[in-house]
Amino acid sequence: MHATLPRLIATDFPPLRRARLTTLQANLTYRCNQSCLHCHVAASPRRQEAMAWPTMALMLEFIRRQGIATLDLTGGAPELNPYFRRLVREARALGVTVIDRCNLTILEEPGQESLADFLAAQAVEVVASLPCYSAGNVDAQRGDGVFEASIAGLRRLNALGYGAPDGDLVLNLVYNPQGPSLPPPQAPLEAAYHRELWEHFGIRFNRLFTLANMPIQRFGSTLISRGQFDDYLALLKASYNAATREGLMCRSTLSVDYQGRVHDCDFNQQLRMPLGDSPRQVHLRELLEHDLEGAPIRIADHCYGCTAGQGSSCGGALT
Repeated sequence: MHATLPRLIATDFPPLRRARLTTLQANLTYRCNQSCLHCHVAASPRRQEAMAWPTMALMLEFIRRQGIATLDLTGGAPELNPYFRRLVREARALGVTVIDRCNLTILEEPGQESLADFLAAQAVEVVASLPCYSAGNVDAQRGDGVFEASIAGLRRLNALGYGAPDGDLVLNLVYNPQGPSLPPPQAPLEAAYHRELWEHFGIRFNRLFTLANMPIQRFGSTLISRGQFDDYLALLKASYNAATREGLMCRSTLSVDYQGRVHDCDFNQQLRMPLGDSPRQVHLRELLEHDLEGAPIRIADHCYGCTAGQGSSCGGALT
């Protein structure tokens, strides 16, 4: 896989500083039951990296001391970590909102038959990746049969009450483009998703988040192989929108990798960029009593991916 950081590190992106910390985002494992072209983690069934329980216990202690409101669990497929359910239970016992970034097909995997029921019982907010509402586009990006399995997963969640307009179980979907282009405006695309998924499959959901693909890891390497990297980066830069800066997730979110090292965002984590202006990797144990508000955020050219057009974050469009 081609290295992308050397092409990104020299940057003219404007400086950023942290606001109040509200969210801890944890990458629980790089293992996944899929190998998606757009994956910025380069996750796959062959990856074995996974967070151990002592690191999870440290995160819970950090949440208690810092008054964190939201624990955002990602991967790979975070549910494949053997301590996933224990972590969710203990975080919910603290009154913390827990988000599971679910690829939907994991709900159909052997050994995961009770996963959907568990998520509902714990009132976990599900953010599910579904890059299109048509089988051809989804399978082209994520593999044959993924769309059918995703629809089955959505139906299972709906049967438990997820996505009901007057319910408490939140189900949000995520769209990202298939190639080196910006996502379309979020509001009309969300309306189209609601219409198509309801009319053809009887599926309901709450919100659609549109995300730009990041020119790092597997997607960035593919762009390099195809000679498209420089053009895509130029598109991101030309589409810079200063109005998105206040809502960038790196300002209120701290990213923790499977070893407990902290980064300004999940993308910086995958590029192994140390937190802020630190010359070395920082571990979460070093920050238990540390207030990060006002601290600098480490930047590189991939930051233009979050500020292009309508903006992009783990919560969708920023403007």
